[in-house]
Amino acid sequence: MSDALLLNVVLFLPLLGAAALLLSPAERHGFTRGMTLGVMLLQFALCAWLYLRFDSSVAGLQFETRLPWIESWGVHYQIGLDGYNILLVMLTAFLAPLVTASAFSAITKDVKLFYAMVFLIQFAMMGAFLAQDLFLFYVFWETMLIPLFLMIGIWGGERRIYATIKFFLYTAFGSILMLAAVIYLVVSLQNTSGVTSFAFSDLVKARLPLNVQGWLLAAFTLSFAIKVPMVPLHTWLPDAHVEAPTAGSVILAGVLLKMGTYGFMKLGFPLFPDATQLFTPWLMTLAVVSIVYGACLALVQDDIKKIIAYSSISHLGYV
Repeated sequence: MSDALLLNVVLFLPLLGAAALLLSPAERHGFTRGMTLGVMLLQFALCAWLYLRFDSSVAGLQFETRLPWIESWGVHYQIGLDGYNILLVMLTAFLAPLVTASAFSAITKDVKLFYAMVFLIQFAMMGAFLAQDLFLFYVFWETMLIPLFLMIGIWGGERRIYATIKFFLYTAFGSILMLAAVIYLVVSLQNTSGVTSFAFSDLVKARLPLNVQGWLLAAFTLSFAIKVPMVPLHTWLPDAHVEAPTAGSVILAGVLLKMGTYGFMKLGFPLFPDATQLFTPWLMTLAVVSIVYGACLALVQDDIKKIIAYSSISHLGYV
């Protein structure tokens, strides 16, 4: 099996696991937990093999797959590993068995559905890191919202409905603005070069005036800053952390918060380099505020999940 094909197996393995769980005839908790853990361990083993095969001395994508998807829109199914995502993919694969095992005794209601949601969010997170096409990235970015919404809303604490709605409204608002920016960016590329494409490698070549870059980067920044989260867009995180089941909190702190900074690095800054220079002082200021504010609030909490939530805000400020 080629390394490129193996990377596709890594991506789709959780989706196959979710389908197998949902199609299984009965609620057999032992089988559900064991099968989920086995699939996650297999995914981590495959990721570890690809990590060992990854050549860090070579620039660009490795183990790439690029297939036509919606050709009239210039959309491709394109995934690959590079210096941006290799360690984040490893982190996602490493945490998945821990998340699975942590819920063995904690989740006793709708066990099969819960682990199906764990599979689905694992698939979406992997896809967002591996995607090299902006359309594909956006699909995975939005898909992450659904399983986490259900995990907090069904298996969360007493105030889970409030936390879930707040989390949904924050992230959905930022995502809508990013979608508008994505459409404008692709149309601009088509108008200036005649190329219709969502590929990161093509969009980087778009030549946009500074004022247009500024507006587009602002839309991307809002979406990514909510996901980080940066102060003052952080208030959804403590509620989501506290009300989420422990497995959901691990996913939030361990992987999902990295999505925002990854988005800045992989998309925001390379696509809009001139606007990035303009935005840098403001982003640095917000980062410092997040560092200090998050740390101060973490010091006065008496709930371990709130301590983790506010310390995460501080830590991501450094990132």
